Amino acid sequence: MDDMVPLPGGRFRMGSAEFYPDEQPVHERSVAAFRIDRFEVTNADFSAFVADTGYVTVAERPLDAAEFPELADDDLVPGALVFTATEGPVDLSDWRQWWRWEPGADWRHPEGPASGIDERMDRPVVQVAYEDAVNYAGWTGKRLPTEAEYEYAARGGVDGARFAWGDDAYPGGQAQANSWIGRFPYDNRGRFGATPAPVGSYPANGYGVHDLIGNVWEWTSDYYTPRHVVPGQSAPDTGGRLNLLGASSAEPGSDIPRRVLKGGSYLCSPEYCLRFRPAARSPQAEDTATTHIGFRCAADL
Repeated sequence: MDDMVPLPGGRFRMGSAEFYPDEQPVHERSVAAFRIDRFEVTNADFSAFVADTGYVTVAERPLDAAEFPELADDDLVPGALVFTATEGPVDLSDWRQWWRWEPGADWRHPEGPASGIDERMDRPVVQVAYEDAVNYAGWTGKRLPTEAEYEYAARGGVDGARFAWGDDAYPGGQAQANSWIGRFPYDNRGRFGATPAPVGSYPANGYGVHDLIGNVWEWTSDYYTPRHVVPGQSAPDTGGRLNLLGASSAEPGSDIPRRVLKGGSYLCSPEYCLRFRPAARSPQAEDTATTHIGFRCAADL
């Protein structure tokens, strides 16, 4: 689905001081003119890439025993993280309550070997790690958007508002994006339940781009830092592996860099994860694939 929207670029207020510390400080940011995919990369799109190149995603490769000496051989098989709704209320501080490691889960089998995508070709591809997104983008002659580009596009010209459509999460009681409706993580009354929606199922934003908020989190090219790095200022160093800005991007105790995810997903809920907002961001290790992470591409004008 090669459909891109040209954006003129300009200045906007990036970040938020209302919600999570890593969205601060609010600052003026400039982006040059660029193009961004109108829709998230779909299973149909990714299938064409794999058919043409024979590419094998990170989740389809066995873990390296040298990198994970503490794991038994049975635990080194390919797989990925799968969301599983709970029976009822749980401790929301423990994400392991609703995520499980599923051997055989990958982009073709998002929830495990018994699942498939034959009926989901118009839905965003998931179970893709950062490397997978970069390789797809290169195949198309594009790239991943920067964090600033993504936030600029996600705001849709509504500068400074909490949400892409204004300050109300559900104007008129209506969901404007595919997010969690109900009690998390056991009661979802949303239009598509606890799954990604077909791309374009919700209204486009002011720039004519769909699903930059909700549906699936999306990879950006930026390394994660615990606060925004304002242009002209040095990045904070929290220890660990250094990114290109000279600041730690890996989680303490890990050598795997983390990149910024943007946009939120169908699992975002006001009572747990109020991150279906343009300013919201989330750190993710480059080698991680889950049922709620996908991507789209950008390109210079």
